Amino acid sequence: MVGQNLAPLLRAQDRTVIALDKNRTNLDLLERLNPGIEAHAVDLAEEGPWMDLFAGADAVVDLKAQIAAPRPGLFERNNVRAQKLVVEACRRGKVGHLIHLSSSVVISVAKDAYSESKRRAEELVRAGDVPYTMLRPPLMFGCFDVKHLGFISRLLDRTPVLPIPGSGRFLRQPVYVLDLCRVILACLDREPTLAAHNIIGHERIDFIELIRSIARARGLRRAIVPVPIPLFGVLLRAHGWLTRKPAFVPEQLDALTAGDDFPVEDWTSRFGVEYTPFAVGLEEMLAAPGYGHAREMVSPH
Repeated sequence: MVGQNLAPLLRAQDRTVIALDKNRTNLDLLERLNPGIEAHAVDLAEEGPWMDLFAGADAVVDLKAQIAAPRPGLFERNNVRAQKLVVEACRRGKVGHLIHLSSSVVISVAKDAYSESKRRAEELVRAGDVPYTMLRPPLMFGCFDVKHLGFISRLLDRTPVLPIPGSGRFLRQPVYVLDLCRVILACLDREPTLAAHNIIGHERIDFIELIRSIARARGLRRAIVPVPIPLFGVLLRAHGWLTRKPAFVPEQLDALTAGDDFPVEDWTSRFGVEYTPFAVGLEEMLAAPGYGHAREMVSPH
């Protein structure tokens, strides 16, 4: 999601952009929407010629992440092993600025494979002898969202009844993806901060209210049915077993209900970026052509 939104902003600044992704479908969409971008289908968890592409780059924007996975080993492979190789490629190529997209899960109360792997990834960046800036966004939303609110929006299209875990009164502090992209652009024009910055949304919105907001914005009348959390977890596991490629996994349910309340830093002043209210970002998301293009992208796991 971030890469697809960031690419046209980079091209508008007439920057030379090389994009790496191991998903050929996503790269094909990126190239079609952004002519002139050089794209390579590579696996960052495996050493290869892709590491030579970093040589002489002004900056590397590191957006990769294994967010959900049917097997714990995928977090180690794609969040830790890949991070080691990205940092090594930056070191060899004498990259002047590594902008590493971390996650608010590193300051979460959650203790799972995803959060632990992202914490280890941060440690690798700090110890990597490469100038860096780390950004930690929470739940993001916007065009090309194939997982979170974009997935829920498309689910609301297909079903008149939507089950949710428990009461749905779980605090979310979402950030509009274009706000994060503008922070990244600001980083590209500045010196590395050698620090981590929590890019947390300024609004505190319950999960159930996010769903209701999407339904209202789409003009949809939907029944939202609370399901006890233990039963919801059982149904989630059963769905995962049947589909073999679930949109959500039990670990994400644990993260949703963990009770995080992230401190809000003044990142808008620090990076010179105006905060986009959730209602405004949601309206832009649903109206933009990229909302439809999300169907062409495949799930990251």
